[in-house]
Amino acid sequence: MKLGKRILLFLGMNILVMMTVSILLSVCHVQPYLSQYGLSIPDLAAFCLIWGMAGSLISLAMSRAMAKWIYGVQLIDPNKCSQREHWLLQTVKKLCEQSGISTMPEVGIYESQEANAFATGPTKSRALVACSSGLFGLMNDDEIEGVLGHEISHVANGDMVTVTLLQGIVNAFSMFASRVIAYVVMRDSKAKDSSLYYVLSMVLDFVFLFLGAMLVAFYNRRRECSADDGGARLAGKHKMIAALEALQRTYDYVDPRSQPEAQTMKISSRPMGIWKLFSTHPPLEERIARLRNQIG
Repeated sequence: MKLGKRILLFLGMNILVMMTVSILLSVCHVQPYLSQYGLSIPDLAAFCLIWGMAGSLISLAMSRAMAKWIYGVQLIDPNKCSQREHWLLQTVKKLCEQSGISTMPEVGIYESQEANAFATGPTKSRALVACSSGLFGLMNDDEIEGVLGHEISHVANGDMVTVTLLQGIVNAFSMFASRVIAYVVMRDSKAKDSSLYYVLSMVLDFVFLFLGAMLVAFYNRRRECSADDGGARLAGKHKMIAALEALQRTYDYVDPRSQPEAQTMKISSRPMGIWKLFSTHPPLEERIARLRNQIG
């Protein structure tokens, strides 16, 4: 992804978030939470909730369009598709019917040498399932069906929504806790400089968001295990295990264009030593062993 495109996306998202937050604060009549009379907890709570949730919800609402733009996903037209693409559509349709999804997700392919896939979208009825072009050269049909079963399970479980809500809550709590603690510390100190209050609250913001990132990553790892279980039920346990084993064999095929904002959508990611506490996916070895140890 070109630098200019990334900058444009970053600026556009932030402008949209700031405009949305400003409108919501005005509509909800949220007053400044810090004044000469002290700290207004209700106004602070409303301020943090709106700021914390706005960015996450806007990102969720735009997730499908952003994924298409970032990865250059080409949607498959059922009336103008190859035999391979027709098989992909039919497999996704079959898995959706098995999982109880009534609305067929958009299905697309993006150019990449790596074997990967992702699911995204704001709701089950407005989802997108995309596969890399490398998936078809590095995996057989059974393995690809296991990958698709995993991604359809994400859609059926509503994982995109629950992860977004969790991130929004973490954001809101971090903002609220950091400002309350900073106020208490500054109130009991001799320093009356308001700039010190904001500096302290920003430092505490970073600390709480850092800890919150571990919580969100832990929840994501649980969701990945649940999606593996779903993929095993939909496609078959042996196909899900085969898909994960195939991903192990393709570690060297990593797309250099991979973007951090899309990593949580992918079916695989590498463990990073102590940083695996922040990894959104458990190590493939653990996922394979876990499925093998299940009865059935």
